[in-house]
Amino acid sequence: MRKFKIPSVPPTTNKCIRFPNDVIEQVEESIKGTNCTFTAFVIEAVRVALENLQEENEK
Repeated sequence: MRKFKIPSVPPTTNKCIRFPNDVIEQVEESIKGTNCTFTAFVIEAVRVALENLQEENEK
């Protein structure tokens, strides 16, 4: 399983997603003081989750 790390800003396309306020607060706290946007953090988290699901399905 790959370890999650805060990414730098990749090229992106806008998508509108609703997040619970507590999740937004936790993400913003996690990226405070880094060169990472909320969007980049969420994209990386989704990529890691998808890789984890793929690894589990391959077992």
